[in-house]
Parts: sequence; structure tokens; C-alpha cells
Amino acid sequence: MESGAKPLMRHRPTILDVAKQAGVSKSTVSLVLQGNAAVKESTRVAVRKAMADIGYVYNRSAATLRSASSGLIGLVINDLRNPFFTEFAALFQMELARHGFATVLANSDEDPALQVQMISSLVEHGVSGFIISPSYGGDEEALAILNAAQTPTMQVFRSLAGPECHHPFIAPDYQHGSQLAAEHLFAKGRKQVAFLGGLEGRPVTEERMSGYLQVLKKRGDEPIILTGQATRTFGKETISKLRQDHPDVDGVICFNDLVALGVLSACAEEGIAVGADLKVVGFDDIEDCQDSYPPLSSISSNIPEFAKATAQQILGWIKEDEKPKPLVRSPVELIERASSR
Repeated sequence: MESGAKPLMRHRPTILDVAKQAGVSKSTVSLVLQGNAAVKESTRVAVRKAMADIGYVYNRSAATLRSASSGLIGLVINDLRNPFFTEFAALFQMELARHGFATVLANSDEDPALQVQMISSLVEHGVSGFIISPSYGGDEEALAILNAAQTPTMQVFRSLAGPECHHPFIAPDYQHGSQLAAEHLFAKGRKQVAFLGGLEGRPVTEERMSGYLQVLKKRGDEPIILTGQATRTFGKETISKLRQDHPDVDGVICFNDLVALGVLSACAEEGIAVGADLKVVGFDDIEDCQDSYPPLSSISSNIPEFAKATAQQILGWIKEDEKPKPLVRSPVELIERASSR
């Protein structure tokens, strides 16, 4: 091939071809095409050169039209193995379908790199809007792509961090939820109440325990907190440690229902009478709460209404240009069952 000649291509060049030619990621090419100032000049030059070398032409008007009319909503969820998020995703998808929109569902599996890859891919497919429950980490790159795309984007349950994050955020009132749980347990005669689960330092963990901490501060009690993975395994393994280090604890609030269900399993194995020896309250009120033994008390976020409200807000933004409020906290309530009676 003569110097300066374009590589032979059997198909119309795509953004993937540009990325390969320039030796960068597809998301980086997207940022260059959108004119994002966060891209280094040397990278911008390399991408533009690659576009020229392979004959790639970016049709900005076509991309804008495709994004506005695709009828696709990108839904990026941090952990679809958690039934709480699965229930939300299913209900959200059904609500969108009633309005003629389709959902493109992606599971980041708490992997920031995978999250960035999926967001970039959905931008390239021209989704009309984004709903994202973000994984932790990689916020800057994810935000750069979302900001450059200028696609209506809402965050649910968790929020990306950073000064460049201007996307509306809707989440249950976690603080009020743990307050309700703590007040409930003390009203039932509990003397020492612990908080179990949630990774230390994470904003959602701090929010979910904040109401509990306020109640204990008002009572003049010292908090008992055991943080860790929000899983059944953690809940099951924690009970023996709790009984050993804090034998007087007679009530627990769990970061989520998975931790609480693990607690119930451990109590059954160790002969601890749930509801009498130890009262347990979970968080999220997934369907398993009704069928556990004993049935699990939990803080309900009313996911059917939450999913419906989220769908209505993103559709209002796309169709009527009505941008949602920057921050919305949806109401929660305590669903009392046998585990705390």
C-alpha cells in the first residue's frame, strides 16, 4: 500500500474502526466526536487522523435525529442478581412498554469498566434516554460520556459523584426508613439494636444507617454497627460474631433484605427465636420477605410506584422537555411481619 493511502475496507467505516485505527476505546472516540474538552489534544489529533485515514464521516444531524426518535431507553443496573433491582427493572420496562418505548437493559455487575463500556455502547445505539443505578468507581469517565451525549439521563437508588454530575437523582428516603425501623424496634421493647451490612464509607450505606444513628443519639445509646457485603452470606456469618461480641443485642436493622434473610437462616441453625430473642427488620421489602420463615419485617420503597414514577419522569423529559427535579426522595414505610412482632 502506498504511503498515505487509506486502508482497504469492505464495509462502511464505523466508530469501532476509528477506535481500532487510533488505538483508543470506543468511548474516547465518542467524546472526541461530541467535542468534549476532557480529551487530551494529542488523543483528539490521533482520533481525527484515524477518521481521515479510513474515511469515517460522522453525521451529527443523523445521530441527533436517531437519539430523539429511537424509542429506546437505556437501563443500566449495578446488580441484577439482587431481586430488588430485578423487580424494579421488570416493572420499569413494563411501564415504558405501555407508552410505546422499549428498554435496553444492561447489568454492570458492580464493575466500573463494564459500566463505561455499556454506557458508551448505548450512546452509539442512539437511545432516547438513560436510567442508571451506578456501580461504585469510574464516575469521572462515565459522567464524561453521559455529559457529552446530552441524552436525558436520570439516576436511581445511587448517584455518580463529582462536580460535573448534574443528572436528576431519585431514590427512596433511606434516612427515614432506618429511623422508622429503629423506632419500631425500641417501641417493641428492644434494649440494644445493631445495624448490619453495607460496605463502609459508601454513600448508600451511610444514608441507610443515618436514621438509626439519629434515633440512638437521641436516646443516648452507643451504636453497634457491623458493615460488610450486602448478601445473605454476610448476614448468616454475622450472627455468631454478633452473639459473641455483643450478646445483649436483641434487635437488628439490616442494610437490605438479603442480609436480613441470611440472619434468619443463621438464627434457625443456632436456635435463636426470631421475634422473641431477636427482632429483625430488613430494607427494600422484596417478595421473599413474605415467604421467609418467619415472614420478614422490612422497609418498603414501594417499587411498583417508584418504577412508574421514574418511567413517567424520563418520558416527560424526552417527549415534553420537562426536566425532573434535581433530587427527589420517594416515601418509604415499615411493613411489620412476624420477625419483629
